[in-house]
Amino acid sequence: MSKQYSVQATPEAQEAGAVALAVASLPATFGPATGTPDVMVINGRPGWTTEAKDAIDAGARGVIVVNPAPESVQELQEAAEANGTPVLLDQRWASNPAVPGAEDAIRTMSGRAVLLDSVATAEAGTDPAGLLADHLAAVVRLTGPLENLRRINHGQHGYTLSAQLPNGAPAALQGILTGARPAGVHISLLTDDGGVSVALPEPLAAWPATVKATGPQGELLLPTLYESAHRATWRRLKEHLDRGTTSPDLHRFAALTESLSTLS
Repeated sequence: MSKQYSVQATPEAQEAGAVALAVASLPATFGPATGTPDVMVINGRPGWTTEAKDAIDAGARGVIVVNPAPESVQELQEAAEANGTPVLLDQRWASNPAVPGAEDAIRTMSGRAVLLDSVATAEAGTDPAGLLADHLAAVVRLTGPLENLRRINHGQHGYTLSAQLPNGAPAALQGILTGARPAGVHISLLTDDGGVSVALPEPLAAWPATVKATGPQGELLLPTLYESAHRATWRRLKEHLDRGTTSPDLHRFAALTESLSTLS
């Protein structure tokens, strides 16, 4: 029988990460804390790395950060590694359970890529910087690091960025703040004979992502996964806690933060 881990979440994280729903969907693994929690869940507002480090120092065996804002994670990484504590980032789109399959499909074709186009949409009034961080996190998870990231324009209604893929092909990232279309991110990689199309929805419910790979053989729709990004993060945490391993999330996030810091 698997062990049950106790959970405590800050009010902000509880709402942003749908924590109660995720924990209730995995009742044999997670439950509410009555004392010092095994798992601490915090909101990714500025200063979250300090909060996460404090949770580790207080004895948390695992930490989940919901929608982390870009900031240095060096001290947190050191604390997590020294204590063997997995710190998982519950990100808006990069945590979707369809992402690993999409990553395999895109990287299989990335050497022949001729263009990457990506559009992220969020409600009007959303912080453009936060949308960009979520957007870029999803893109680089699929493609690997982007080079020559540059801002073409930005404002209260969105942004447009240009970059290059590892093979030198151009990439475009556009953010749109509007209520006229559903929130989500669409990423299209084009090659000389096909490509990959990825549509990642909001993590509020188990709406499935869509991943299609096209080539000389025709179009292939990858398996449809009815699971939210939030729940997928909790399943990953369970695996790390059961195995006693740490997570690569902070390492990936450090690369993302560095990319944003060099944005011109």
